[in-house]
Amino acid sequence: MNSCSVMDNLTAQSMETRSKEIAAVAKAVLAGLSAKKKSLPAWLFYDAAGSRLFEAITRLPEYYLTALEHSIFSQYAGEMIDMVSGLRNEQLSVLELGAGSASKTVVLLRALMTRQARTIYLPVDVSEAALQSASKNVHAVLPTVEVQPICSEFTHEKNLDLPREGRRLALYIGSSIGNFDPEDAIELLQWLYSQLKPGDALLLGTDMVKDAAPLLAAYNDRTGVTAAFNKNILARLNRELGADFALDAFEHRAVWNVAKSRMEMHLESQRQQTIRIGALDRTFEFRRGESIHTENCYKFTPENVADMLLKSGFAREQSWYDADNWFGVHLARVVDSVTMPDADADEEAA
Repeated sequence: MNSCSVMDNLTAQSMETRSKEIAAVAKAVLAGLSAKKKSLPAWLFYDAAGSRLFEAITRLPEYYLTALEHSIFSQYAGEMIDMVSGLRNEQLSVLELGAGSASKTVVLLRALMTRQARTIYLPVDVSEAALQSASKNVHAVLPTVEVQPICSEFTHEKNLDLPREGRRLALYIGSSIGNFDPEDAIELLQWLYSQLKPGDALLLGTDMVKDAAPLLAAYNDRTGVTAAFNKNILARLNRELGADFALDAFEHRAVWNVAKSRMEMHLESQRQQTIRIGALDRTFEFRRGESIHTENCYKFTPENVADMLLKSGFAREQSWYDADNWFGVHLARVVDSVTMPDADADEEAA
């Protein structure tokens, strides 16, 4: 096959992927804006512009989550890898859901490389831009790591076709699990469990319950980056679906819902208005003060985490926290009738 044919095939594959992505966006928008209480799924944030804005958010002084989780990995990465690897001399590959920039993942990959010569990293994300960013960032720091990106909207059931040899360490960090309602979070983790095999492990990052003040500051920064991130979801619909949202006609609003233990992000209409979305051939009416609910960010207690993992099928083995217990990273294992007795024996020995 000549180089022109290869390029043509790659272009066709890229166009097909892009077409599927826009179709998924259109489907989600139609369902969300047709509902009595309007909403949009949080995964719509992460186009190329949204991914850049989120990376800017992670560097804000108010947004403590990324810095704290990074500090936990920096302090405990070696211990985490040792616990996952155990005594078996098996190849360990790293699978990451919602890879983003992979800045924290590099810390774990570096620790893993001290144990084995070949390291495979499998970032999974719905956004091709995010996958390209993750691949570029990992290769820039760790050029010998084999990066095998998987473009997938993994919140819908789908087999990831993972390599069967060796063990897998799955990462779902950044407290991304907090974007799901509790029942949906369990369903997602159950699906992830089904993709793994006995002996494989999960590292799950969770933002923990704390006073409201730092939470409100983290989701409503003084410089307005979070507001721009929230409004970019409307800009994306303008770009991709031919919508006519006026961004200044909506206001970013972040609230702490103490009853449901979650931060909520909304886009509140500042006037009565009619929005047309060309790709849907539909209009949507907004009252003044009506909001589009764009994101939930649940905050956890240790008991919440343990219960969620148990209901998902995982056996929790260890948790690591920052000094103030504001953020946690939890190691859980896929077990079966063969591996379970070993765990029981370890408990008896302890």
